[in-house]
Parts: sequence; C-alpha cells; structure tokens
Amino acid sequence: RIEFAFTPREELGPQGLESGQILIETNTGEGLKPLVKVASGGELSRILLALKSVLAEADDVYVGVFDEVDTGVGGAVADIVGSKLAQLAQHRQVIAITHLAQIASQATHHLNVSKTTHEGRTRTSVTTLTAEERIDEVARMLGGVEITDKTRAHAAELLAR
Repeated sequence: RIEFAFTPREELGPQGLESGQILIETNTGEGLKPLVKVASGGELSRILLALKSVLAEADDVYVGVFDEVDTGVGGAVADIVGSKLAQLAQHRQVIAITHLAQIASQATHHLNVSKTTHEGRTRTSVTTLTAEERIDEVARMLGGVEITDKTRAHAAELLAR
C-alpha cells in the first residue's frame, strides 16, 4: 500500500507551499512508514517499477533505468520482476542492470558490461551478445563459473519462454 502525504509549509519557498513524502506499507499489518526509512535500494527500484508500470500510459518519460532491481529477490519473485520490466518495455525503453537469469532472460536485447585493467586504469566495455553468447551468459548467471550442458539447456529454456 502506498500513500502520498503533504504537509503545509509556513511560507512559500523554493520547494513550494508543501513538503511531501511517500508512505508505504510493504507488509500487511505493519502500517504506513516513510519510504526513505524502510526501503533498501532494491526495494526503491521495485517500487519505482511498480509506479512506472501503473503510470506507463500517462508518463512522458521514454527511458527507464533500473539498476539492480533484483536486489534481495530470487526465484519466482525475480521472474515476476522480469515480467513487469518486459511489460513496461512494451511502452518505453527499459534498461535493466541485473545479475539474475530470470530477469535477463526476458530482455529483448542483452548487453554484457565488463571491466578490465589496462596500464593501471580501469576500462569498461559494453558488447551486444549474440543468441549463442546470450545462452552462455544466462547459463553463467544460473550456474556460476562452470557452465555445463544442463545449465546451458536451462538457460536456453528460460530464453525460449
């Protein structure tokens, strides 16, 4: 449950006549609490995802960037988050930075970001993965360093859905 609370200011200032805060109840029966006090970074991303999903038709923002929207989730919840991102991507450009196969497998395009050190400096490179490279990357997310035929088959299954 989410509510927006506005409190009148004593006088008009650069921030207007009211101060506002978002109140949220993340668990039934816990009551509304200020978002800034109860939400982690991952929860903030998921709350933004929920708001963006609801407002997608009226929102003029064309690109949404979700950095680690998968923090603190796994399994079925990660699958739902990936599905919500895919639904939002039907109306907007969505960029999701994720470490979970359930989310990455639902993307239309998959980019790999890697860092290397060259002559004492860190360099970041971004490459678009081919279909075969995508299977390997999702398999790596599922199984770690060693990619087996079973892990690769599971990755291919996720991507085919």
